[in-house]
Amino acid sequence: MSKTSTPPTDLETLRHSTSHILAAAVLEMFPDAKLGIGPAIAEGFYYDFELPRSLIPEDLPLLEKKMKHLIKQNPKFEKYSEPIAEAEKFLKKINQNYKVELAADLKEKGETEASFYKTGTFVDLCAGPHIEKASDIKAFKLTKIAGSYWKGDSTRPQLQRIYGVVFGSEAELKDWETQQREAEKRDHRKLGKQLDLYTFHEEAPGSAFWHPRGKFIYDAVVSYMRSENTKRGYKEVMTPIVLSSELWKKSGHYDNFKNNMYFTNFEEREFAVKPMNCPGGCLMFGERIPSYRELPIKASEFGIVHRCELSGVLHGLLRVRQFTQDDAHVFCTPKQLTEEIEAIIDYTLDVYKHFGFKDFEMFIATRPEKSIGSDEVWEMATKALMNALENRKLKFKIKEGEGAFYGPKIEFNVKDALKRNWQLGTCQVDFSMPERFELNYVGEDGEKHRPVMLHRAIVGSLERFIGVFVEHTSGEFPAWIAPEQARLIPVAAEFNEACENFAKELREQGVRVEIDKSNDSLGKKVRNGEMLKIPYLLVVGEKEAKAKTVTVRERGVENQETLKLADFAAKLA
Repeated sequence: MSKTSTPPTDLETLRHSTSHILAAAVLEMFPDAKLGIGPAIAEGFYYDFELPRSLIPEDLPLLEKKMKHLIKQNPKFEKYSEPIAEAEKFLKKINQNYKVELAADLKEKGETEASFYKTGTFVDLCAGPHIEKASDIKAFKLTKIAGSYWKGDSTRPQLQRIYGVVFGSEAELKDWETQQREAEKRDHRKLGKQLDLYTFHEEAPGSAFWHPRGKFIYDAVVSYMRSENTKRGYKEVMTPIVLSSELWKKSGHYDNFKNNMYFTNFEEREFAVKPMNCPGGCLMFGERIPSYRELPIKASEFGIVHRCELSGVLHGLLRVRQFTQDDAHVFCTPKQLTEEIEAIIDYTLDVYKHFGFKDFEMFIATRPEKSIGSDEVWEMATKALMNALENRKLKFKIKEGEGAFYGPKIEFNVKDALKRNWQLGTCQVDFSMPERFELNYVGEDGEKHRPVMLHRAIVGSLERFIGVFVEHTSGEFPAWIAPEQARLIPVAAEFNEACENFAKELREQGVRVEIDKSNDSLGKKVRNGEMLKIPYLLVVGEKEAKAKTVTVRERGVENQETLKLADFAAKLA
């Protein structure tokens, strides 16, 4: 058996190594624990375990203490390899059945050896790499406990997952903790309740109940996107929510996306609730054969879709089972492809800037293991995406194997006010679906040709976009999209009638205004308005009622000003 050690590398390696220290600590607390996997992830790391009892939050500080004790001993991360057969024997001997299965997976892939890492007395089947010694772990924290299924399969055993974060210094950890406290204040689920936007109920898990204020924001996003679509030559369509399984088999979703779909049977036919809008778009395009002169054909759809998501991953508006996509499908000629991708890139970034996002990051997600279409077609599609981004002088990174099953895609990410990364829109190139649906257009030569299909979503899921927007703004919406732009606050009940007249005049000028006619004190009325983060609070007393003016308290502005109604409406406009 040969031994080697891996020098320290990047943050991902540090995260992965810390997950091993976590596993060693768990085995100290639960000697009969069965180990799953413990990878580094974008936010930190996790490790999955089968344990004799359910973990509770109070277990995390105890495990952190054990981890610190192990780190203090400063064991090295030592790598060695064993023939697969020997590895399986060893893992069976120490009763690590999940690791035995992983060793068998290696054998199926044609591997002849399995690599292990030894850290003190802890040994784990692992490909690495790892840091050189445990003392390189300077600052970490265990963050939460969750459930998970072995290999992500709901038919397999349910395990317990412990998440954590690790940083290069205590200062970085403290910065992260500060950010977490700020993120907690901005949590869209809390703000949704505080601002009376939306709620969630167990009777419809993974689906939002939109209150009037939240529905206004939802409609405002749709209205804005409709207006922008019109400017750019999109025509809106609407397709059914329930379609036969024959369609999903034809599109490839039945074979490649079935586990994420809801099915029902009626009159001896199987139907599915649509998880995507594209097959319906293909049916509509295929109703006739257009001329090349009509291309590109741009069809937009605000389509309601449903996807099976495990209850453990549902998260407010950010991870749901029912959502609306600002979807569109662009059918174009191969010659038009790069130009149309560039137009989508420009459109997407314009929208994000309009909503106050300034920092963007682009990724190209390439062919996944489960996919359809030839290598040649995938290469052509991926190259078109790269060319479009390069033509726009935009940097991008590659996400290997994370494309859709029918084609590669650009993933558009935005950074919010806390510098967190959110993936929102996508632009996907698809040569396969036009082939499957035998879609054609008549070319300049009078012959039939296959169009290329671009799948485009800019805000993506409206639910997710609004959740991100709420957290980005901390619920302090710009006046143009605020459900209640202004609130009239009478100093006393005797000024209610003046406020009614003022409200009528302001509404005629397009201002969304309400009146607080409660019996609360002036101070309480102001605090109530501030709690709802209303952009403008308009105080009306005797002086204002006589002069037809309002004393304006603007959100975030210390100084007040007194304005005539027409001047306030103009200021708002």
